[in-house]
Formats: sequence, structure tokens, C-alpha cells
Amino acid sequence: MTRLQSTDIAEISARLNEYDEELLAKTGRTLRGLACYAVGLSEEDIAAGMANIRIAVVPIGWGMGVIGGFSETTHDILKHLGFQSFVTGESNVSGLAEALEQCADIIFLSDDDHFVALNVECRRVVENAEATGKGFAAGLNLMSGGLQGQKTLVIGCGPVGTSAAMTLADYGALISVYDIEPSRSHQLASDLGRLLNLKIEIEMDLIQALSKHSILVEATNSADTIQAKDLAATTYIAAPGMPLGLNPAAKKKVFARLLHDPLQTGVATMGLAALKQILLQKG
Repeated sequence: MTRLQSTDIAEISARLNEYDEELLAKTGRTLRGLACYAVGLSEEDIAAGMANIRIAVVPIGWGMGVIGGFSETTHDILKHLGFQSFVTGESNVSGLAEALEQCADIIFLSDDDHFVALNVECRRVVENAEATGKGFAAGLNLMSGGLQGQKTLVIGCGPVGTSAAMTLADYGALISVYDIEPSRSHQLASDLGRLLNLKIEIEMDLIQALSKHSILVEATNSADTIQAKDLAATTYIAAPGMPLGLNPAAKKKVFARLLHDPLQTGVATMGLAALKQILLQKG
């Protein structure tokens, strides 16, 4: 998981309503609606159950320590969606114990390597990387008007890119992959071929790949690697990567067709995925 900086998330809480409006204009869904779509729920499905689900966010101070505002921002996103959410007063193991004592149904916690939602009710785990890839791929499907039969390039074959590629396959996209480490491209192509019986194109040159694709998932952690001149005027991009791989001119060129946020989509999809587990268990 790319380690966020406090400056990356400083304005999220204050802009959640504004971000809903931005998503609505681009995808036809609010953040909650997008997360529901990503996990296969309708907003009607969750209306009754969501308000009764208690989610604890536990600050974790191991490794490089707590990112300033991370727990509070995660809480604000979950509360914005409609969950009962709280940040524990204690951190680390004491915070986990507090979450259980406060009868949390789901517990969010993150260290330097993993960001997970522990579903206490179902004894299952939702990984942020998987949820983030799924959420952004779902948003790309909505924003582009449907990916069935559309050539789609996944840039970055780590956990988020892998999850996005798996989800793109569900939407019927024709998938190509590129990674600065070719072995990772070959591994993802092999995995998708084996698991889903798909033929995946492996791109070896990013600039050439961009010239052949106008629908992209940018899932790297490298800044300013994509230039405006290499993007078509009609390009659609879902960019879960942090920092954003587009330079400022590229971002401006495609802004109306760009999905990018540092935390909101991943957290929302995690929360709704965990809720779906509970709803399915209760029948």
C-alpha cells in the first residue's frame, strides 16, 4: 500500500459533498452509489441495514506511525456513507480491544503494509487494495458508458492494478497490461489467462501503449509519468494510484473524464463490501 501523506487527505472530509457532486457528474453515482455498484448492491438493499452497522477505526502507530488525520478521515467517509462510525480513543492493541468492547461489527485499521476491514460479524477480511481496484474499475465502467468489448489498458500490475483488471474482465473489457517491471505484466497476464481463460495483451512500451488505448487504469505510485501529448482528447482514466501518474497538463486535459482520489473510493468500497458480507450471512 502506498503510504499517504497527511497533505494528501487534508481536505477530504470538508469536500465529501462536493466530491459526491463531481462523481455524480462523471459517473451518474454518488460515492455511496458507486461503492454499491462496485460490490453489486443497490442503495435500496442497504437502506435498512447500514445505519445499524457499527464501524470502529483503530489508529495504528507501528512502523512509520499514524498518518495525521487518517483515522478521522476514514471515519468521516464511513459516516458520510451512512454507517455508525467512531475512532477509538486508544491505538494499536488497546484500540482493537476497545473496538470489540464497543461492539463494533467492522474494524478498520492500517499499518505501513496493509489497510484492512476486519468483519467481526462474519470473521472475514476486506483488503483495501482489492476494494480500491474494484471501485475504480466500476467507476470507469460507468464513466465510459460501458467497457464491453472496449480496449482497456491497466498501467501498474501490483495488487490494485490486479484487482482492477479482474473487475474489468467482469465488465467484458479487452485488457492490455503494462508495468515498468515486465515480469509483473507477464505474471498478471498469466494469472488472468489461467483463472478467467482470457487472452491478455502485454505492452512493453508505455508511450506506444497509450497511443493504442483511450480507456486507462493508472495504478502506479509514480508521479508525472503520463504527459498530455500522449493522451487522446477523449481518453477516460480511472487513477487509483498515489501519487497521480498524470502531469498537471495531462490532468487538466482529461479532468472531466478522470476518476482519482487518495482514499474515498477505496474506503467506501471496503465498507460496502463488508456490509454485503453481513447481509448475505443474515440472508
